[in-house]
Amino acid sequence: MNKPLNIGIAGLGTVGCGLLTLLQQNSKKFESILNRSINVTGVSARDRGKARAADVSGFEWFEDAAELAVHPDIDVFVELIGGEDGIARQAVEKAFRAGKHVVSANKAMLALHGLELAALAEEHKKALNFEAAIAGGIPIVKTLRETLIGNEVKKIYGIMNGTCNYILTKMENEGRSYDDVLKEAQDAGYAEADPTFDVGGHDTAHKLAVLTSLAFGVEMSFDSIYLEGIQSIRPQDIEAADALGYRIKLLGVSTRTESGIEQRVHPTMIPKHATIAQVDGVTNCVAVEGDFVGDVMLTGPGAGAGATASSVMSDIVDIARDISFPPLAFHASDLQPYVRAKMRAHEGSYYIRLAVHDRPGAFASIASRMAEQNISLESIVQHWPKGGKDKEETQEPPELMPVILVTHQTNEAAIRRALDAIEADGQIVGPAQMIRIENL
Repeated sequence: MNKPLNIGIAGLGTVGCGLLTLLQQNSKKFESILNRSINVTGVSARDRGKARAADVSGFEWFEDAAELAVHPDIDVFVELIGGEDGIARQAVEKAFRAGKHVVSANKAMLALHGLELAALAEEHKKALNFEAAIAGGIPIVKTLRETLIGNEVKKIYGIMNGTCNYILTKMENEGRSYDDVLKEAQDAGYAEADPTFDVGGHDTAHKLAVLTSLAFGVEMSFDSIYLEGIQSIRPQDIEAADALGYRIKLLGVSTRTESGIEQRVHPTMIPKHATIAQVDGVTNCVAVEGDFVGDVMLTGPGAGAGATASSVMSDIVDIARDISFPPLAFHASDLQPYVRAKMRAHEGSYYIRLAVHDRPGAFASIASRMAEQNISLESIVQHWPKGGKDKEETQEPPELMPVILVTHQTNEAAIRRALDAIEADGQIVGPAQMIRIENL
């Protein structure tokens, strides 16, 4: 039997307790496979007296996670605290400097400081593993860092936030409003009391920033991500999408273009027949387009104690086997500078919903402004939700018409110019709803 691998776990929430349960149930299996045991040497959390899903009474307790990170009896520091800065980042940096490997599920910290942490890990010849930080139980980090290393990735995209996918699925299946479903998600524990981090797209953006670096061999650039959440999605958008043959999903998309990398997070209309359109509820899905492998899609639970603990454990097992790779697939010093493509150069079809004044010439004026920007319209229709003109969900007074436009291929800059002109003409009330259409 080889020397045991000793780990310290900082953060005893859902994932931390899930990891302890997994270790307890599978300790004999790991010993048999690895020819060494995996021992929890110490644990740390903010509240020692809090009731937890796992028994932590048998482990040495550390009030300070940074103290646990440098303890001489641990080989691996498992950071499950969360937060882009503060004690989580401090403890991880101290762990590397003390010669410890690090396993983390902290997407925010990695998105903002991943390059510096990867360089620090390499400087001290230690592992920085973070499978659990991206899409829970889906092994997308290993897929990019190991399995697809022989490919040049063209595009990576996916549904990476279960809260948003749950809300959009419920809105579609049950015909309910965003606010109504959000409250249900909060009551069920799928959404936080302050849901902005999830529904505003920030959670997806953190994950996308890390995936972009892994996929394209570039430095991370979280601030370069175009970000738009699902708060503006209304039942009439869901119904219109259904009538047009689409479903609405919040996607994170990163694409290599001739002018640079395009990163974006926003609601997207996807054809119903597309595989990713079938992903419902809290499930996540990540797809990769490679030059040799073609299209690869991974689907599974994006959060939860069991799924995320499973990914944390896979990272620990790699360390136990002495398997190591550069944290970001390439050495930190070899990553290329991030060059941002112009977001408004993005080309595709667009869905646009307008609240138009019910008066002669309004349709003709809107069509004219679109034509001025060389935008070809596939359709322009007055659209009432199911149930007729008086249905409450229109949210429009009687003197306004809900009008839906679907464009042919164009670019976002042209769409924005046309909408600015339509608004200046006084033909619409309130902001236009614009949703990109992706033919995946």
